Amino acid sequence: MLKSCGMKIGISRRHFLWSAGALAATPLLSAQQAPTGSPSPLQNADIRSTVSLVHGEDRRRNVYDSLVAIEDQILPVLKTKKSVIIKPNNVSTVNQLAASHADGLRGMLDFLAPRFKGPVFIAESSAGRTMEGFDNFRYTALPAEYKSVDLKLIDLNEEGKYEIFPILDANLHAVPVRLAARLLDPDAFVLCAALMKTHNVTVATLSVKNMTLGAPLRSGPKETRRWNDKRHYHGGVRQTHFDIYMTAIKMKPFWGATVIDGFEGMEGNGPSNGQPVPSRVAIASTDFIAADRVGVELMGINPEWLGYLKFCSQAQLGQYDLAKIDIRGPKLEGLVKKYALHGDIERELQWMGPLNEIPPKLG
Repeated sequence: MLKSCGMKIGISRRHFLWSAGALAATPLLSAQQAPTGSPSPLQNADIRSTVSLVHGEDRRRNVYDSLVAIEDQILPVLKTKKSVIIKPNNVSTVNQLAASHADGLRGMLDFLAPRFKGPVFIAESSAGRTMEGFDNFRYTALPAEYKSVDLKLIDLNEEGKYEIFPILDANLHAVPVRLAARLLDPDAFVLCAALMKTHNVTVATLSVKNMTLGAPLRSGPKETRRWNDKRHYHGGVRQTHFDIYMTAIKMKPFWGATVIDGFEGMEGNGPSNGQPVPSRVAIASTDFIAADRVGVELMGINPEWLGYLKFCSQAQLGQYDLAKIDIRGPKLEGLVKKYALHGDIERELQWMGPLNEIPPKLG
């Protein structure tokens, strides 16, 4: 029996075998389908996606304007929802460069305030103490600033409500993880507050990585037994890409829109200890894969290197072909800054090609 501080979920042998069967039923990639630069027959040949791009010297305004530019795609869905969940990136609770900035959240709230009258939650499952991060980054000041918005801050670990989902562990066995139930609410519009950062396992982290690795829970602050389901995602570089892809399949139906705040990105030893890059951009889309593809381009990173995004594209979770993405905003060419990659980049890329042995565990 798995137990959270908010609910209990029993896993019978039948349930676990069903979970393992769900893994087996998911489309897998053969060695021949590994990224080679040539189109896969599973890629979205006829689907076009829209991404907004804003460049400017005001982070809050950039985020706001990026959402306004695609409000024709956001509002028809937003008006059908009962709540909004803003999911920041708080991989660190002490380093502001590694975490979503309060001004970026203000840009989102500026957009929502006149357009949505239901409750809004800023919700995160940090690897550290979530509420300490909210305090350090001054999210706790936001409810008083937005009195017209029913705004609350939620520590998903402390809330402890989850759904069980199977992924692969380091031995390529099925293992159940606990995903935050709030991020799987069909009545919520989930708004991702992502960043542009290099990464120590997956090359770069943007929208999809923020959502999928923010969803697995860890023990809450009041629990005496320590556990962390995020660790199951770090068994090896190939397994990590696949598990992110698997989790994206589960979560994608609940995603509303994403904003990638690239006002100040992170290069080098991201996602927590890298150096700032003044990209001064914001990217927004209802297609998380397309938004990440534009972000990868702006970071000057080879898009073939991000296995989890390639897999998501091949499963038709979004558009990864830049030629089939309509960009509302300035041309990309003048805004590209080539980010220095993590020092482990050569080992990170061992996920590519045929499987000769289990690639290294990183991160």
